[in-house]
Order: sequence, then structure tokens, then C-alpha cells
Amino acid sequence: MAFSMPTPNPQPDTADQTLAALEQAIAAVVVNQPEGLSEHALMKVLAGRGWTLFESPRLRDPLALFRAHFLLFHCLYRLDDRLAARGLRLQISPLRIRCRPGTTATGPLPVPADPLRAYYLDLDQLAGTDRAAVERLLGDFWRRYLAPERRRQALAVLGLDAGADAGTIRARYRQLVMRHHPDRGGDKDTLQRINRAYACLRRTARP
Repeated sequence: MAFSMPTPNPQPDTADQTLAALEQAIAAVVVNQPEGLSEHALMKVLAGRGWTLFESPRLRDPLALFRAHFLLFHCLYRLDDRLAARGLRLQISPLRIRCRPGTTATGPLPVPADPLRAYYLDLDQLAGTDRAAVERLLGDFWRRYLAPERRRQALAVLGLDAGADAGTIRARYRQLVMRHHPDRGGDKDTLQRINRAYACLRRTARP
């Protein structure tokens, strides 16, 4: 791995030992939390037990936060594989991490498909993600997160509801441009708002 990971003293000799120690520390928390806890809560507990990787001041840096998140989930998936031999499974998500029975009276429970498992178990993904890549990931996230609200606001400018399709949006846009164009006595600022709204909707319009 291309970085050092702060751990409680004494430090393990190798990265593998570090990850094994972190996995054990996570297990000590998660297995004893039947109701589960969030990723944030788990990080806070681990920080309180000496894992400086998860201390709040450090996590203000986006790259440090990404590395802490990745290593936590890497160890969670490793732990899930280990617990499976004891008939237990982990529910793994940022909102809830919980240890659950993995079997019933009729046999093992099916393991739901998790496309993120392979990603988090591959440490090359961590080593190959630099600050610029993290910033791109965050940018993509916020664009996806804000897209529905931007669409709602743009539709409101055109006076349309959420179900408007591409054809309806295009027709309404043309109608409003004709009405508000300065050459026809309209208002320039209003026309600019309409143009911005339409540009936004062209990227998000339903077919």
C-alpha cells in the first residue's frame, strides 16, 4: 500500500497485520451491537479505542476520509467472510452495519448480490485512488445528488410538473421563448432563466 495507516501502539509489523488488527477491532464492536450502527458511529467508536485513522479532525480531508472509509469496508467484507463460517453474516452499508444470523432451521440464508464486495476487497483500488480521483468521485456524487432538485426547479421555471417528457418540455420551451423574447417585447432576464432551465432539462429529460 502506498501510504501508512495510523494504528494503536504497538504498531503491527506489516500492512497485513494492521488490517487483521483492524478487523478484530471492528468485530469486537459490531458483533456486540445487535441493533447495528452506522459507519459514522463505528468510526467514532474505533477512534475512541486508539485508531487515529478515524479521528474526526483527520477525516475533514477528503482523501483521508476516502481511505478511512475504504479500509473500514475492506475489513467489514473480510469479517463477513470469516463470520460466515460461524453461521453469521454482516449487513454492510454506510447507514447500518449489523451482524445477523446467516442460517435458519432449513439451512443457510441466501447471500444477496453485492457488486461493491469485489471493489472493497481489492486493495489496488485504494492504492490507485489519489486526491484528484477522490475529488472527481465527490463531484460525481454531488451532481447525482442534486440533479433531482435542479430538475424540479427547472420544471417550475417552465411551469411544468414532474412527469413532463422531452417533447412536452421542448414544446413549452419554444412557447415561452416566443412569449418572452425581447424582440417581441419580452424580458431579457426572464428569457435567460428559461434558457438555463431548458439547458438543465435537456440533460435530465425523460424520453
